[in-house]
Amino acid sequence: MILRRYIHREIVEKLGWIIGLLLLIITSNRFVRYLADAAAGTFPTDLVFQTLLMKMLTTLPKLMPIAVFLAVILGLSRLARDKELTALSVSGGAHRVELVSVLQFAFMFSLIVFATSFYISPWAAQNTEELRARAEQEADTAGIGAGKFTEMSKGEQVIYIEQSSGDGNRMDNVFLQAKQGRQTSVINSSSARYRRVDSSGDKFILFEDGRRYTGASDSLDYRITRYKTYAVLVEQDDEAREFVKLESVPTSTLLGSDSPKHEAELQWRLSFVISSLLLPALAVALSRYSFSEQKYLSAFVAVLIYVIYSNMLGVAKTLLKRDEIPGYIGLWWVHLALLVLIFLMFQFPKFRLRMKQFSAGPVAG
Repeated sequence: MILRRYIHREIVEKLGWIIGLLLLIITSNRFVRYLADAAAGTFPTDLVFQTLLMKMLTTLPKLMPIAVFLAVILGLSRLARDKELTALSVSGGAHRVELVSVLQFAFMFSLIVFATSFYISPWAAQNTEELRARAEQEADTAGIGAGKFTEMSKGEQVIYIEQSSGDGNRMDNVFLQAKQGRQTSVINSSSARYRRVDSSGDKFILFEDGRRYTGASDSLDYRITRYKTYAVLVEQDDEAREFVKLESVPTSTLLGSDSPKHEAELQWRLSFVISSLLLPALAVALSRYSFSEQKYLSAFVAVLIYVIYSNMLGVAKTLLKRDEIPGYIGLWWVHLALLVLIFLMFQFPKFRLRMKQFSAGPVAG
């Protein structure tokens, strides 16, 4: 029990550093990009940290298997380098204690991966989609400021305001140019204000006491209209974006679906849990081989095997999503291939020892 806790503590220490480093690398890049978009007025500043947190939770299941894999590799390498595993082998049963300790930790860790992959990550992905839709809806009006021209609706509209209220809902001396096909409309008003329809989520700019000039862009013939109030749609809530990405689909929906795409996503989420069990066992198998002369060779071999394994999972997922392979084959053959490799790696030292004994032959009396 003491030896198991000692090995667990060594793995947990490495695991914390690895997950923290991977999250820092991934999120720092996104954080800089979000800040740049916020500075340019294309992303609301109040959504930066919330979106970043949701992205972290969405990415977490992809990082956890490789993180625990490297943590076990580095932990066992440290114990072997300091001759602690050698000291354990003197007492007998060191290999069994090592394997049982790692598998016990992997099982507990896989429960966390299961909760993250099947529930937390889809919830975070769904919130990310909602935040992205909200950011796109607010982007048109978030960058509008007094004394400058601002593009809206992906360049289809250009607005200029001379003055605005502190909350940005009221504008004075407003100019708007809108294009629709060959038609161009120019709206001029002494005042305008925002209005959002709660039932639909659409947002309008209501122009008051002004003129509207409408005509073809290649013609000098314009129609002039005076109005008391004129509404221009600048943001439309697009409910069709909901659950666009498979990673945001709830697990309960995947379980009740016959769609190949949903089945591929379900097996993909389960693959993170299976990987969290198989990869630590692979790390133990790798630790049985001597890499003492090359300090980081074991980590290099481990990463190489992981890259091949991960790419094979990606290929299998794509084939299943396209319905080119049946569901009972799906991603399972990739896990089975890794399991066979682990078994062979555990058996190879015993096989090599038997071959040496066989080649030596009986000792003459």
